[in-house]
Amino acid sequence: MASFLFGRTLNALITVTLILVLVFVGARIGGDPIAVMFPDGIDAETQRAIEAQLGLDESIPVQFVYYLRDLVQGEFGNSIHSRRPVVELYADRLPATLTLALLAFLLSIVMGIGLGLIGALRRDAASGRLAMSLAFLGYAVPHFVLAILLIFLFGYLLRSLPTVGNATPYHFILPAIVLAAGLTASIARYTRSVLLDVLSEDYVRTARAKGLRDAIVNIKHALPNAMIPVVTVLGLQLTSLVSGSLIVEEVFAFRGVGQLLVGSVRDADYPVLQFGVIFFGLTVILINLFVDVLYAILDPRVRVGG
Repeated sequence: MASFLFGRTLNALITVTLILVLVFVGARIGGDPIAVMFPDGIDAETQRAIEAQLGLDESIPVQFVYYLRDLVQGEFGNSIHSRRPVVELYADRLPATLTLALLAFLLSIVMGIGLGLIGALRRDAASGRLAMSLAFLGYAVPHFVLAILLIFLFGYLLRSLPTVGNATPYHFILPAIVLAAGLTASIARYTRSVLLDVLSEDYVRTARAKGLRDAIVNIKHALPNAMIPVVTVLGLQLTSLVSGSLIVEEVFAFRGVGQLLVGSVRDADYPVLQFGVIFFGLTVILINLFVDVLYAILDPRVRVGG
């Protein structure tokens, strides 16, 4: 187990290092913050002074060394445009994003397992086919397309839900639905597949042969055993919430960390962009590391294979 954990942790550290290098170099190649701040241009002397103030007058390797030094000291820098510490900027936005992600996660579990159950238990009926068709649509339709459709329906035609910002609890409804759509579809399809396998097991047929009603057999015997692998796969699907939040928050102008990160790309705000990519990258890496460890605990064969 120790060697397995060491190998997975080493892989995670290598990935983090690659993310650091790529985002640092890519940010400086991809945009010029001074050009964003002064679209009409400034004189060369003023530009050199601003570059020196922001630490952009050194070569990229030298800037990277300074950046690593600051990271070791716990300094993540200040936003180029607002001059506020980037940690403070993300701390202000993080509660809204966490709330949205939690709502989407809970919604996807309820809807995904529900659609999966209907798809498995009513597989030959119209309701079963409808449930899996909805799951397929949730999996196939991109986040931004679904977001635009819901904005048009509930914001323009029905005028029943707000579509911009996150000032009230009602502002969370549409973004949560969009963010949950893909995860709901994955859970539904996986639940249906696993439950169909469980329903064909001998102990389920034995329970039916004893005269137990189908509802009791399904709820007491089949469902609990089908949920074990479903719960495990949820960890793998959590990363979709991380990537999806970037698009969803931008479309709904939702003031979360995803919108902040997308805005930093547009404004070439290097410190905000670097911290945001590292934050999202670490989140995905830690989720995958947790799932790997969970697999190793539940199934010793994973440790041997690793």
